[in-house]
Amino acid sequence: MSCLEAKKPSMCHSEPLTTEKVRATLAVLKGVLTSCYGPFGRLKQLHNGVGGSVCTTSQSSVLLRNLSVTHPILKILTTSVQSHVSCFSDCGLFAAILCCNLIENVQKADLTAATTIKLNKHLLDLCTSYLRSEVCGCRIPADFSSTHILLCLVRSILTSKPACMLSRKEVDHISALVLRAFLLTIPENTEDPIILGKSVIVPLKGQRVTESTVLPGLLIEMSEVQSMRLSPLRKSSALKFLSTHHIIAVDRVGVTLMEPLSRVTGAQPIGSLGSVSPSSYGSVKDWCSAKFGRKHFFHLIPNEATVCSLLLCNRNDTAWDELKLTCQTALHVLQLTIKEPWVLLGGGCTETHLAAYIRHMIHKEPGSILQDDGCTQAELHLIAEAFCSALESLAGSLEHDGGEILTDMKHGHFWSVQAGPPSVVNWPDLFSRCGCGVYSSQEELSWSVLRSTRLPFAPQTHLPHEALEISQQSACSLTVDCLTAKLSGLQVAVETANLILDLVYVIEDKN
Repeated sequence: MSCLEAKKPSMCHSEPLTTEKVRATLAVLKGVLTSCYGPFGRLKQLHNGVGGSVCTTSQSSVLLRNLSVTHPILKILTTSVQSHVSCFSDCGLFAAILCCNLIENVQKADLTAATTIKLNKHLLDLCTSYLRSEVCGCRIPADFSSTHILLCLVRSILTSKPACMLSRKEVDHISALVLRAFLLTIPENTEDPIILGKSVIVPLKGQRVTESTVLPGLLIEMSEVQSMRLSPLRKSSALKFLSTHHIIAVDRVGVTLMEPLSRVTGAQPIGSLGSVSPSSYGSVKDWCSAKFGRKHFFHLIPNEATVCSLLLCNRNDTAWDELKLTCQTALHVLQLTIKEPWVLLGGGCTETHLAAYIRHMIHKEPGSILQDDGCTQAELHLIAEAFCSALESLAGSLEHDGGEILTDMKHGHFWSVQAGPPSVVNWPDLFSRCGCGVYSSQEELSWSVLRSTRLPFAPQTHLPHEALEISQQSACSLTVDCLTAKLSGLQVAVETANLILDLVYVIEDKN
């Protein structure tokens, strides 16, 4: 007879953020995520204690999916960021680190949760309205009549994922291929709304990255093709009948290829029972066999090329998996850019510029933010400083080697200097361009160490066209981020921080 165990009472914890254990756990998570941030982020190897595959990555989607978190507060944070990444693919680390920074900073202000949440919402609205406004000094139009900004966007995504193990030449090659693959999915006769085609990523591991290519239509591995002309058969009676009538039979194509196959041919899936409708058949413009590396492919060439195959190569499985995920992110971000054709300056410049803009607005027009919410100017200044410090700390996370981080007092952009600069130094001699690449250190600028005490200043709004033209003509490309993804990441970070700060009790069922 089995023993019956008495039901354990639920555990109730009040004010969870006040416990040292929770704060320490949150700090550990922040440290893990911060160390992965940016082009020079440190890689993480993920594996479990009972064996299985080992994953090397610095991407938030992979990290958060494989991290085992147990505390409810951490689960709220990771689930919120994962939800954001599932919708926008990019800016996951941005959202997670900013959320951690906000929680940590506003706790030091020692204000009530209600006041903190109310002011955080006002500051979020201020940021969002500014970043969407025509006067924004860190927003660039994504002009689809030119490939420059779109290439910069794809290149910025690729360079931010060091586990792809790409050289500069390889980054340029893959960037051009991803952009071409995306453009092939846009139909020639555009309608409103635009219905995009599909880019299918085809693996070719163990080959050089520069052997990657893009082909219109669909590539199917020859091992899955049953044909008299193409490969030896173990023929069933049905396949024998088809081959005698010069019909190529494709067997076990797989679920993932069914949708693009239907798009390429116009054919529809046929049920096992019942008659076959003539509308179920499709057609293609042509077909041919192709060989890449050691693999043979069956190439379907469509009448209208809105489906393409991105044949993706990399040296090993780990680097290929990371590159595939990165290319999928870039393709999704380009789709988002069609809906909202703007990009934000990257490399930490949007964060430092935004922090300077908020400080200036709080100093100049605090009444426009406070309105009639019952908050004092002193409370607004405390929370605004915590908010701006969170943004600047996020930008500072891009530096992983102990270098000095500066901001200029004209544009409010991010500048990084290698570790160990001399005590007496002419700053322009130590760096060439700001984090995003728009401005040169040879301009007449004054600098201040980031997060040092300084008077608020008005960063230059209305990004000058001359600055963009000069940066486009230079050898260095711009670093930019998707506006849509970054605005969502900002919103997720603030709203998740507010939710966690508002928690009074955590009730856990231990049964």
